[in-house]
Amino acid sequence: MKGGNLSSAAEFILIGFSTFPHLQLMFFLLFLLMYLFTLLGNLLIMATIWREHSLHTPMYLFLCTLSISEVLYTFAVIPRMLADLLSTDHSIALRACASQMFFSFTFGFTHSFLLTVMGYDRYVAICHPLRYNALMSPRGCACLVAWSWAGGSVIGLVVTVAIFQLTFCGSNEIHHFVCHVQALLKLACGENVSILAMGLGLVCISTLLGCCLLILLSYAFIVATILRIPSAEGRHKAFSTCVSHLTVVIEHYSFASVIYLKPKGPQSLEIDTLMGITYTVLTPFLSPIIFSLRSKELKIAMKKTFLSKLYEKG
Repeated sequence: MKGGNLSSAAEFILIGFSTFPHLQLMFFLLFLLMYLFTLLGNLLIMATIWREHSLHTPMYLFLCTLSISEVLYTFAVIPRMLADLLSTDHSIALRACASQMFFSFTFGFTHSFLLTVMGYDRYVAICHPLRYNALMSPRGCACLVAWSWAGGSVIGLVVTVAIFQLTFCGSNEIHHFVCHVQALLKLACGENVSILAMGLGLVCISTLLGCCLLILLSYAFIVATILRIPSAEGRHKAFSTCVSHLTVVIEHYSFASVIYLKPKGPQSLEIDTLMGITYTVLTPFLSPIIFSLRSKELKIAMKKTFLSKLYEKG
């Protein structure tokens, strides 16, 4: 099927790592270790929050949900990528490609919405502590989580349906290691392709920027409130509850901007592949490390929950 006309084809060829033939085994081992560490880190976070009753608060409920979305996102992308690194057959069926795109966008944007919700949680906790229990009630938290998942699903559905209603012609080689929107748009033909590309870009970028602006607004109020706290200890204690979330937000949007805001024009396959790795593999790998190391309560709970059991067994 390579190089065939896609109007009647049932598969694509993913060629993202074809420019690194001598590094594929090294990439496989590196990405496998990072993927396993990502899974382990997020599962430890979820298990700790589930077992430790002191962490049954809105902030850690959102963190647990964030870990779930991250596990599902990596599961939608990385196992297929690892298989391709070991295989000579890089073909992917049309339906499998559409499924991968839908789930990666759904879980990716759910992640962005949840980070925004976590920013709002910190804003309420620091700026309106007396109203915290009323504003962040169990029902309110459940609604915020549900809307985050619903929003991610809508974005995923809109993008996937828009892309796969196009007619593909010419080569069936996707210049990426996943079913990437921009790579697929290059294979599409028709008068409405450029309009659709602009529309999808506007939807994705405006959604990400909207989430980012809401987080920045939350932190603007948080900083203003913290600066009014008279004691240095009080200011440090208030800000310490935001450090892990703020670090992950900076990491998330820094790598997202690499994908969505990169300049248009000819890019080498090597650069596109390496840029894709930052958001697909590196971001999920770093997030559980940041939350585990920077969140004092979570770190103490992890030691209490798991290290104590190891000592008991010893």
